[in-house]
Amino acid sequence: MTDDLIYARKNPDLIDTLLKRRSVPMRLMGDPGPSPTDLETILRAGARVPDHGKLFPWWFITFQDQAREDFGDVLADAWAKREPRVTHEKLEDERKRFTRVPLVIAVISRPRTSTIPVWEQILSSGAACQNMCLAANALGYGANWVTEWYAFDDNVRAALKLEAQDHVAGFIYIGTPLTGPEERPRPDLSKLVNNDWQNASARGDEYAKNGLGYAVNGFSLAGFKPE
Repeated sequence: MTDDLIYARKNPDLIDTLLKRRSVPMRLMGDPGPSPTDLETILRAGARVPDHGKLFPWWFITFQDQAREDFGDVLADAWAKREPRVTHEKLEDERKRFTRVPLVIAVISRPRTSTIPVWEQILSSGAACQNMCLAANALGYGANWVTEWYAFDDNVRAALKLEAQDHVAGFIYIGTPLTGPEERPRPDLSKLVNNDWQNASARGDEYAKNGLGYAVNGFSLAGFKPE
């Protein structure tokens, strides 16, 4: 019913959450993880995001219990192929990645054939990631949205049976915080906000760091130029 929809309602608690939310490092999370009911709520929140064209251009994979260990074998094998001289300690560290928390959700961006720009569909996948993090927080869990090397590795992609149009928007790590994380630096809005559209010079370029982003979906993350 439309009466149940929330489209404009004052909610100080939500504002407080948005202004103070903080990702929790995986090492600071543990059991218990979300209950089946909480997991469904998190997934439903992830699916309720801005989505031009109602294409639902994303899908999800959950990793819990034994599935985390099984996927750890995939990660270890993929890393060994990337780094043939890898140490046993490093290999085991990669193998245990998903066992650091009770639940990991992979959000897969899958742009659909339509007239809607692919970029907008990719952005919708990012919104799904953020909604899941916020839903987990609202249910009392810590969350961390990461990609890292395995989001872009061909061997991992093959294990997940990803097709050409599929890309990992993020792995959402979720668990119960063991302790509170420290705050991280936040941007100076005066370096990012422009009130004069004809002379918009506050673009945050001073926050750039050396390096080159991965190439994804035909875009270079360092400039969004077709390859």
